[in-house]
Amino acid sequence: MMFFNTLIVIPARGGSKGIPKKNIKNLAGKPLIYHTINLARQFVDDKWICVSTNDLEIKQICEQYGLFVPFIRPQELAMDTSSSEDVINHAYQFYKNQNYKIDKILLLQPTSPFRKPDDIYEAMLKYNDELDMVVSVQEAEANPYFLMCLENSQGYLEKLFNNMKFSRRQDAPKVYQYNGAIYIINVKSFEKKNISSFTKVIKFNMDAISSLDIDTHLDWIFAEFILEKELFKYDFS
Repeated sequence: MMFFNTLIVIPARGGSKGIPKKNIKNLAGKPLIYHTINLARQFVDDKWICVSTNDLEIKQICEQYGLFVPFIRPQELAMDTSSSEDVINHAYQFYKNQNYKIDKILLLQPTSPFRKPDDIYEAMLKYNDELDMVVSVQEAEANPYFLMCLENSQGYLEKLFNNMKFSRRQDAPKVYQYNGAIYIINVKSFEKKNISSFTKVIKFNMDAISSLDIDTHLDWIFAEFILEKELFKYDFS
């Protein structure tokens, strides 16, 4: 299934501190970013895929795999304090100025290598023009209604939701956390307000393996373990 009028943004900042050169470190024999580029190509033509990077080496590696990178992201949008929203808007404005008719933006972070084509497809099926965004989630392992605590002024732990008594975790309401894998953003909404102000947001639920977001060395070791034990069945070629 090809997506029309959809700009896919792949943010790939250089200078990762947790895992040096993370976005171009090899996983399953290919640079990490390759897996997201390969996935994006199943849904749009290359001209609709924007790798937004501040790093010439990342740009060169993407182009070795045949994907033209149209700009180097300004350094002020590649700081530790730079927001994803600013990065998305920079890419969107660039393509808008090139006269692309964009209805929606699909943000795919390269740190989610186990996100599958079916995940993208099924998340897109949930999208419609009345929504602000469809976002991928996983059920939170630590349910705040049951497990989360605050330290009070006396140094004692208090349940975060003291007024809600649950004797079993299963009795607490389900809580979801963004997993960083898929964001489908309505451009009309994006032009009017910040993503944090979106109210018409629906979830696309993903399993724990597909939700893995590689941020630390431990995450990377776990990703290699998943591949070694063949817990993830997908052709990475």
